Amino acid sequence: MPAVVPPMFAPERAAAEDPLYRLALQSLAGGVAIVDLEGRWLDVNPAFARRLGREPQALRGQPVALSVAPADAAAVQAYLLALAAGRDPAEPWPAREGGEGEGLLPAAVSPSLLRDAGGRPRGLLLQLPPASPRSEQALRQALVERDATVQAQARQQEVFAYGISHDLRAPLRAIENFAALLARQSAALDATGRDHLQRIRAAATRMAGLIDALLDLSRVDRAQLAPAPVDLGLLAGLALAELQELEPARAVECDIAPGLVVHGDERQLRMLVTQLLRNAWNFSAERERVRIAVAGERVDDVLRVAIRDHGSGFDMRYAEKLFEPFQRLHGPEQGSGNGIGLAIARRIVERHGGRLWAQSEPGVGSSFQFELPAAQAAPDPDERSA
Repeated sequence: MPAVVPPMFAPERAAAEDPLYRLALQSLAGGVAIVDLEGRWLDVNPAFARRLGREPQALRGQPVALSVAPADAAAVQAYLLALAAGRDPAEPWPAREGGEGEGLLPAAVSPSLLRDAGGRPRGLLLQLPPASPRSEQALRQALVERDATVQAQARQQEVFAYGISHDLRAPLRAIENFAALLARQSAALDATGRDHLQRIRAAATRMAGLIDALLDLSRVDRAQLAPAPVDLGLLAGLALAELQELEPARAVECDIAPGLVVHGDERQLRMLVTQLLRNAWNFSAERERVRIAVAGERVDDVLRVAIRDHGSGFDMRYAEKLFEPFQRLHGPEQGSGNGIGLAIARRIVERHGGRLWAQSEPGVGSSFQFELPAAQAAPDPDERSA
């Protein structure tokens, strides 16, 4: 039976407004969390946060689907959105048992819908039973160890990013500068020398692009998400316009479906769409006309988007390799890039609780499909006034 929201537990009454609400939430031995109707943590009591091995403030505003195994993320998000819409989910809570204290939501969670006195959905309540004393001690130790590991990994990533941005760029800039000086004296070079110089400059350009891609990959996991409704069709139009501007001589035929609105971080989703469209564009290099279609369909509370091209395609036996860094199925002459773009795209989708996969046929083209939480429709004006 859906729970009725007691006044002191109304999600919109934050701690600053109701100290009693805060005291009650923090004092509960069992884990209690309040989630908004789009599947994001609104408030989490310390007992619940400890079971996840996280701090409460680190969870607030993040999608719940990020706290389950990636294989379960889309199903968990769909479950929460169905519950928020007042429907009984067709399947039981889909998250499998996770290691407590390791950032994964335990399977013992009990979700329910919170309604106000008028019967309108206001939020979701997730509850966990109290942990045994021995389990509580183990969770605290796991939290300490996990925090130390996370901090060490964060430091390593910072050192890695610093090394890329500074130590690798310095010799690259020297190569580019001296190559530019030689180019000004290219009249003194013979045809072979000018060809060698052009190869040096092209290699330096590719190396600069690789460094930028590595930095993007390192930032995908570290960046904090700011979820909001995002129109993927608009982002696709902008990305295609930029590609067309870089190669104005290429004939382009593109079809972007309307209404591709999802709930996610706009900056990362812009990167996702750009990477997938650039991939479609590059592998259409051998065609007289670039033909790309961006379509989507809503399946329950998930938007399934497909970006299709009519390019060179690839052998499906090696499809999973595409999403691993530095893996390429084609050579540069066929449009292959630095081998990082699709790895970035998959990680962005996974951070949003979705999944990304590919279908292709050599010589016919490819289709990259992904699922993301669909944005909720705006409330009907009549309902708001009711």
